Amino acid sequence: MTTLAARMNVLGTETAFEVLARANALAAQGKDIINLGIGQPDFKTPGHIVEAAIQALRDGHHGYTPANGIPQLREAVSADLNRRLGVEVDPGHVLAVPGGKVTMFFAMMIYGEAGTEIMYPNPGFPIYESAIRFSGATPVPIELKEENGFAFSATEVLAKITPRTRLIVLNSPANPTGGAVPKAEFDALVGGLADWPEVAILSDEIYGQMLYDGREHVSLLNYPEIRDRLILLDGWSKTYAMTGWRLGYAVWPKDVIGHAEKLAVNCHSCVNASAQFAGIAALEGPQDAVGEMVTAFDERRRVIVSELNQIQGFTCVEPGGAFYAFPNITGTGMSAQELQSKLLEEAGVAVIAGTSFGKFGEGYLRFSYANSTENIKEAIRRIKACLS
Repeated sequence: MTTLAARMNVLGTETAFEVLARANALAAQGKDIINLGIGQPDFKTPGHIVEAAIQALRDGHHGYTPANGIPQLREAVSADLNRRLGVEVDPGHVLAVPGGKVTMFFAMMIYGEAGTEIMYPNPGFPIYESAIRFSGATPVPIELKEENGFAFSATEVLAKITPRTRLIVLNSPANPTGGAVPKAEFDALVGGLADWPEVAILSDEIYGQMLYDGREHVSLLNYPEIRDRLILLDGWSKTYAMTGWRLGYAVWPKDVIGHAEKLAVNCHSCVNASAQFAGIAALEGPQDAVGEMVTAFDERRRVIVSELNQIQGFTCVEPGGAFYAFPNITGTGMSAQELQSKLLEEAGVAVIAGTSFGKFGEGYLRFSYANSTENIKEAIRRIKACLS
């Protein structure tokens, strides 16, 4: 047997794909499965975006592109951020990447090493902790509590910073909780970070256009005092229903963008050429489909929260953003993993155990409401029957 590098033993995974594989296997056996586990919109990519990619191929865009992305795409990103957030971003600080995970991984590789610490939300997207451990750094969880609407406490975050802290990862609106952090907490955190000028911030804002009840997105790009140490993570996957296109971007600090570009050259050379032209069409074209999708998610959000709160042993706070509900299931007397397995195997409903998103996810399940209202109601009916 070959000998593997020890670091492979600390690399985690994303359980949602494992649940998806099991759900697909059961479906192949003839079992009717409703999938409320996978985190991707159930809408198609808008037609004008698809046509832009096809036209790019017809126009002969078949070769390598610059490692940081074609200039037109980076300029379109800069213009979009200015339009949406009112901020000026140098296109030279934008790096196009094949999906948001690449930005996470690059940030951990640039800042993490043995003897350092990186803070991350917990429960949170599992790749944060996995990539931190892989970098050699020590992961330091920021506990997100139900009583706070799953928003971080700036006071608690600042209290966890030590001289070993290199990077703080933030995510709002959040996966898996749907929590949206109030501006007051961001204000307090940025104010406190003045005492720690050497600490960088990775702000995952991939769900930034999916907010409800009149909430406005708070982007850390709007805080000029931290721009020289801020990495913004965003992309097309969620907003434009383009998960399979594998296209994302990051805005990097002036002194760090060169290192990120070097990692891109070593890692993936460049992003798919036609996908980049699709990305331009998404940002510069009509935005009606985005609004329609978010409106549909909002309607489903109200349905699923109401339905979940009718299940004995469940309580669910209303998510402020993204397309996830994160009900407390401690009243069932089962662990998150036990209930995840029971609902898939017995009820034919795929959901994700909260522990897939960190130790503070015990006692919760993640439901994705990126599915039809009809399927959501049927899934809840099955869950009630299974647990009765």
